[in-house]
Amino acid sequence: MIALALAAAAIAVPPAEAATIFTVAGFRKAGGEWRTDCGAPGNGSYEPGAIDTYRDLNGDGRPEAVVTEGSTFCYGNTGTGFRLLTKQAGGGWRKLYESPGIAEFVKARGAANMPDLSIGGPGFCFPVLRWNGKTYVQNRFEYEGRPCRPPR
Repeated sequence: MIALALAAAAIAVPPAEAATIFTVAGFRKAGGEWRTDCGAPGNGSYEPGAIDTYRDLNGDGRPEAVVTEGSTFCYGNTGTGFRLLTKQAGGGWRKLYESPGIAEFVKARGAANMPDLSIGGPGFCFPVLRWNGKTYVQNRFEYEGRPCRPPR
């Protein structure tokens, strides 16, 4: 699961921009890799941070970034977690959301034209969150684009 989540094609992000994105996302550079405490010795399997998405998601002319890392210690059966950041009008970056799971943007949109966010992981019914202008909040559950009910 970790390899699938992190096996995205190389994304061209200017090095200084990448360093800022990782830092705002809570990572620090160690041994040439961007890491969090999830990668501490003794914490099991670990895949260092990677920028999985770097593009304008909402059409405002500024990029968003999804930073992923893999760790069964921190993220359990999902094996991966992510942070979603957005570039501000003044040039700085701000973290919008972070969660265990695999971020997938779907066609429906919330405030400021931000795409809804499906958070994948083990199972067959995933939460879909919608941007309300301040944060992503639970909107519905879906599997392969169809409504579903999560197991209780």
